[in-house]
Amino acid sequence: MRGGITFFSLPSPNRPKTYHPNPNKLMCGIAGFFSTKPLPDNTSEIVDAQLESIKHRGPDSFNAHLDRERGLALGHSRLIINDFEHGAQPLATPDKSHYLTVNGEFYNFKRHRSNLMAESQRFLTKSDSEIALGLYRKFGIDFLQELRGEFAIVLYDQERDELLLARDRFGVRPLFYYVSSNKDTLVWGSEAKAVLAHPEVEARLDPKAALHQLMQTIVPGMSAFTGVHSLSPGHFLRIRKRNGSLDITEERYWDFDFPTEEERPKEVNEQDQVERIREELIDAIVIRLEADVPVGCYLSGGIDSCCILGLASGAMQSPVKAYTISFDDDQYDEAPIAQEMAESMGAEQNVINLKAEDLYGQNFIDTVWHAERTFYNTLGVAKNLMSKKVQESGYRCVVTGEGADELFAGYPALKRDMFLHGISHEPASVRAEYQQALEKTNSLFKGAILSENERIHPAWMSLCGFTPSWLQPWMDTLDLARPLLHDDVAHELRDYDPIAAIADRIDGSMLEGRHPLDIAQYTWSKCQLEGQILNWGGDRVDMANSMESRPPFLDHHLAEAAVHVPPSLRIKGNTEKHILREAVKGVLPEVLYKREKFAFMAPPAHTDEAKKAKVGELISSFLNEDTVRDAGLLSPERVTQFLNDYRADTDPTSLVRKDALLNHLLCLHILHHQFVA
Repeated sequence: MRGGITFFSLPSPNRPKTYHPNPNKLMCGIAGFFSTKPLPDNTSEIVDAQLESIKHRGPDSFNAHLDRERGLALGHSRLIINDFEHGAQPLATPDKSHYLTVNGEFYNFKRHRSNLMAESQRFLTKSDSEIALGLYRKFGIDFLQELRGEFAIVLYDQERDELLLARDRFGVRPLFYYVSSNKDTLVWGSEAKAVLAHPEVEARLDPKAALHQLMQTIVPGMSAFTGVHSLSPGHFLRIRKRNGSLDITEERYWDFDFPTEEERPKEVNEQDQVERIREELIDAIVIRLEADVPVGCYLSGGIDSCCILGLASGAMQSPVKAYTISFDDDQYDEAPIAQEMAESMGAEQNVINLKAEDLYGQNFIDTVWHAERTFYNTLGVAKNLMSKKVQESGYRCVVTGEGADELFAGYPALKRDMFLHGISHEPASVRAEYQQALEKTNSLFKGAILSENERIHPAWMSLCGFTPSWLQPWMDTLDLARPLLHDDVAHELRDYDPIAAIADRIDGSMLEGRHPLDIAQYTWSKCQLEGQILNWGGDRVDMANSMESRPPFLDHHLAEAAVHVPPSLRIKGNTEKHILREAVKGVLPEVLYKREKFAFMAPPAHTDEAKKAKVGELISSFLNEDTVRDAGLLSPERVTQFLNDYRADTDPTSLVRKDALLNHLLCLHILHHQFVA
């Protein structure tokens, strides 16, 4: 230790002895804290505990940069792939004036390295992460505009004694933080558990967050835990010391920005739009395939993953390894369509067959621990098992289809809003025909994805001019969930309106003058994409097995092209994602090109006796009256009554909704058991 600065390495006791492909890339986790006070003597032990909690994100070694006098602790958990001696983070500039930890990938790093070296900047490693330091020194805070990829960053500017936390544009990589009550310490981590590992942070389930999780939709920026926040996608925190406390400002550097109706051109050439989307999508895929070994693909029966497989196969000029989930219920199983796609591309398909015993039990419990929030469907458990399968097969990276529905309006709720609010020029008979077709093809999911009756809320009517259809089924779920609250919690939240709280977090200026479909897509993306799809359907269950997923559709270059596609080309007639279908038509089998969007969900618990039995075991462990009473959030008697009503219910729509709430109830009490009790 010199001058109060320490760099140390903490070896993980469970370091795998397997070979890891994909050189120069790091799958990892970040954690640490920043204080106005000198750091305590046990700082290394605190950072060690933080990193130990997320060692699944990078189990091979723990490293940290500690500057006790400046109150800085930067930690990094690493999955070693190459350059063991020189590639460890935290990274530093040659003059030790700036320090950096990164979780994620920068896909344009070779071009930036060349440019920066031409301007006399030098690099100490071969890591793509190091370009962030060079770009920051060149552009200042505007360096974020230059980064292309999925990332969470913590950068310390020693000259300014200033800390920066930043997150990628859509929130593919997670980043949580906590600010002490007297604002003298900020703690951060890739996952909330790394924040909770700091001794100043108490693990308590937030009653408001609990209510939100029961209804499925959380407030953007909310975590399950009191005082622990999720940094908003496309935002950064700037932290400076001022008068003994931390001055913390949050700023946006990017947004999913649709043009106003006035800004959209009156005439658009459809073929030009098709070609631009194809060009940007291919570019986004190709840069995510950079590796010394082939990168695998997740493959379902939807056009999103199928077109990625097709385009990746063309780019790689060799068979691609595809991973597919198969469920034991024909109504929910997309494996046969995925198999047709794999065969047409000559891909090597690896199918994982999942049954009740796989989706519940310990796998369910483990997935809750990784997700750190509740989930309405066991698809998250299935994705967790899938990433484990990928890791066991020797692959460490896959490209995935998340984001296509957000960019090109694929969800049934978005179609409903288009039909209700976005095509007023069409005859009423045509709109009614579209609506009827939508209801018929999505009847299996009514109660979770589409509400059976229209719901409105004044806060959303004021914000959007209508209440988005994606929110309405969860308003129905809230009606079931709120009466289950413990009397004390119900009293505490008596004046709290969770639906209005979500609306309050949406920037109304991004909705003004926009088409109703743009509004529906934007609000969905702000609430459900980051909080659900990229959480228990993405990073958290992939990194649970030290496996990195790369979603080309969430490349910001592609997104900036997609927002300029007119609504009438995103949903054309009764066809969702029309522009995407046309852009990738050549690689899709006809059945896929013509297939309507089918929600990718695992079969709910009520669909067969085996699942009922397995979920019953979880109920016995985590929803018995003693467990519910100990958690203190819900009424044991009313939860018992809900379970009795659920078991007696025979209405399919009601059961879908109650299945969703049952999963949330289980997850909530598992969270309490894992993190609080």
